[in-house]
Order: sequence, then structure tokens, then C-alpha cells
Amino acid sequence: MKIDTSGLISEYRKRRNDIKLRLEEFRRFHRATDHDIFPELCFCITTANANAMHCDKAIKELKDTGLLWKGSAEQIRPKLKGRVRFHNKKADYIVAARGILKRSGCIDIKSRIDPDDIVKTRDWIVANIKGIGYKEASHFLRNIGLGQNIAILDRHILKNLKKYDVIEKIPVSVGSRKVYLDIEEKMKGFSKKVKIPMDEMDLLFWSIQTGFIFK
Repeated sequence: MKIDTSGLISEYRKRRNDIKLRLEEFRRFHRATDHDIFPELCFCITTANANAMHCDKAIKELKDTGLLWKGSAEQIRPKLKGRVRFHNKKADYIVAARGILKRSGCIDIKSRIDPDDIVKTRDWIVANIKGIGYKEASHFLRNIGLGQNIAILDRHILKNLKKYDVIEKIPVSVGSRKVYLDIEEKMKGFSKKVKIPMDEMDLLFWSIQTGFIFK
């Protein structure tokens, strides 16, 4: 049975300008400093199984208080509590990420990002940053303007991929590299078919589900 995508395309046309503007805001990170980029990584660490809006508020507060840069896990935990699921572990993950990315006392994350090989960069992030899987690493890279050819396979995306018959069923987990890349390739094919770029499709699905465009 042929799946009707006319409704999706219609929604895209209505939201396309706002989506493109949001993605252009993400691309400003090409000119950003490590100090600007690190909070986005921490945001993506906190979002697993949590409300993105609440996570964003928590990270902004950690930035404003300076705890994101110098706070211990014990100091960070109260700022995450009530906003972020598994706040104890995620406080540990933020401190661990800061430690891995520090060179000569400063955060150095831009040197680990290769804009010409995003798949390799994503693999490095997943292998080295605790609390980050392929979904979160993809989310981070999209949020710094490098998400044109990768998928953020959260529940919104998976639900819609099943709806449009891109996948037969929603997997129990997309944690393995093989499963993730397999679904990502299928989404790329769908993206080409409906002529909606990958990074725009993510924000489209999100905005259809929630009524607004976030990150």
C-alpha cells in the first residue's frame, strides 16, 4: 500500500521558513568558541529520557552560575534535580566530559570535530563521552550546525518513520551502531523521496508533535 505523504509535505511548506531560520541559528556555531559549544554537549547529555525544555533551563543556570565550568558533580546535581532524569549520573557525566575535553586547563572540543567527516566525529564522541549515544551525539552535532546528513533517532522521529512506512516497527533500542546506521540510511532515502532535507525533517517532526520549533 502506498503511503500518503501529502500531509507531511503540506506541513513542511507551512513551517519551512521557520525551520530554515532555526537551522541557520545552529550554524552560527561554526564561528563559536569552545566555551559556546561545550554547553550544547552538556545539554545533549541531559536530554536522554528527559524533557528538553527543562534540560535547557538547567544548563543555562549552570552556565550563569559558573558551575558548568568549575563545579563538582555534588554542586551540579541540585541544579539538575527535578528537571533532568537520572540527575546524579548526568552530573557525573558532565564533569567527566569536561575532564576529557580539557587541555591546558581549557575546554577544547572544536579540535575533536571534523566537519568533513561527521560520522567519524560522531563515533569519537560516542566512544569517549559518557552518557552520549548515537542519538545524543547526532543531536549535539545538529545543534552546532553539522546535522545535514545525520539522523536524531528519538521517539518523535521513530514514531513518524513507522507512520510513513520507512521502518516496519520501532526497535526496542537504537543504541547499537549497526541498528542506528541502518535506520539512518532508510531515513536518508525517505528524505530524498519527499525532498525534505534530513536536518529540516527532524525539526518538522518535532514541531508537528509539539507545536513549536526548539532544538
